[in-house]
Amino acid sequence: METWANSGLGRDLHLDLTASGGGRAPGVRANLVSALRESIRSGRLVAGTTLPPSRTLALDLGLARNTVAEAYAELVAEGWLTARQGSGTRVADRAGEPARRPHTRSAAAPRPALSLMPGSPDVGEFPRAAWMASARRVLTAAPNDAFGPGDPRGRPELRHALAEYLSRARGVRTDPDHIVVSASSGHGLWLLARAAKGPIAVEGYGLHLHRELLGDAGVSTIPLQLDDRGAQPPDTTGRQLSAALLTPAHQFPTGGPLHPGRRTAFVEWARATGAIVIEDDYDGEFRYDRQPVGALQGLAPDEVAYLGTVSKTLSPAIRVGWMVLPERLIDRVLAVKGGYERWVSATDQLTLADFIERGAFDRHVRRMRTLYRRRRDTLVETLAARAPHVHVTGIAAGLHAVLELPDGTEAATVDRAASLGLAVEGLRTFRHPDGPADRSDGLVVGYSTPSSARFSATLDALCRALPTP
Repeated sequence: METWANSGLGRDLHLDLTASGGGRAPGVRANLVSALRESIRSGRLVAGTTLPPSRTLALDLGLARNTVAEAYAELVAEGWLTARQGSGTRVADRAGEPARRPHTRSAAAPRPALSLMPGSPDVGEFPRAAWMASARRVLTAAPNDAFGPGDPRGRPELRHALAEYLSRARGVRTDPDHIVVSASSGHGLWLLARAAKGPIAVEGYGLHLHRELLGDAGVSTIPLQLDDRGAQPPDTTGRQLSAALLTPAHQFPTGGPLHPGRRTAFVEWARATGAIVIEDDYDGEFRYDRQPVGALQGLAPDEVAYLGTVSKTLSPAIRVGWMVLPERLIDRVLAVKGGYERWVSATDQLTLADFIERGAFDRHVRRMRTLYRRRRDTLVETLAARAPHVHVTGIAAGLHAVLELPDGTEAATVDRAASLGLAVEGLRTFRHPDGPADRSDGLVVGYSTPSSARFSATLDALCRALPTP
């Protein structure tokens, strides 16, 4: 008989009581002793594990309490268990006897000690106290329906908070009814791709993970040419496209904003072809040297689907993103997402809503903007002093910079950095496979990634990895 010990008075405990008792006359107590002994020997019950009280285990297994108490006493006498008044019965630490543990996969290769990989904030700066305060408030006051099957559009509290914030901070023109919550901007892109059902134009240099995600959604991608004004709109006489994916506030990875004329041209292209523009506003809050560049969506809400997330502002561990959608896309996206919320925690949504409404989000973004600007300045000053032959671009905004390298040195530089314990990404990683290799070698340096304590050591490793003049 296999059964679960399951009671409000103790822990769950899965036991197989079909054993014969290890050579003794078959009996209930012998089977229980054998099952407990084997669970300890195999490593399923590790040293220090507290077992259910004898009364609880007896109730759960349908046995007499004395049977369980006697089995415990026998295993204590044998040294498998320990029993102490007030501490309960625990699995003993059998020193010198290696426990057989279930098979586990071999450990992954260790991560480099230092990292300038793009795409991550300094996770050590996560506002724990403020986030915890918001979480405590919303868990205390959350309506009962927050703990049931959720609306696939997302919690209304979060959609209202986002509508106000995006309008105020990013120039987005929307209301709560046009916002759909997603697990991330990548998840939102996947939903849009499935809803759009057709080839999507992407920037010739862009996030390779997005191209892979679109491929997983069954959507092919067509590269757009990039120049000093940003992406060039597709030819309206060419292949029919369902959408164009852009990073207009701060092109990833090259770093410049989309020129105003190009913004207008993309909107006109979308109107002429019936396609949509997908705007990934991945780090739009972080601009340092001039006035912020507002969202392209504010120019044409009916032609632009806007994607946002907290993965760059707060943490990639908070799996909350959002889409601001044209009316014609809402039902199609919801049909792909499903009839209830399967992706995003309702409590995280409520916590973020409170975090935004109380001003904690704005305060955190302002603090991080100051921190990242100082880091950017330190990066530029350090390179000017130690590697003046390396040109730095794309630094007016965002969380990364591009370091231009001599032709033919990118791969060797990445390898040399790895040998120094530094993870860094080459520019060619982000080139579309079908796009022209029209840019020199380079590194995409995420200066937001290291902790403040390791930033100096990280820059030192970077300078030692760079090619000499």
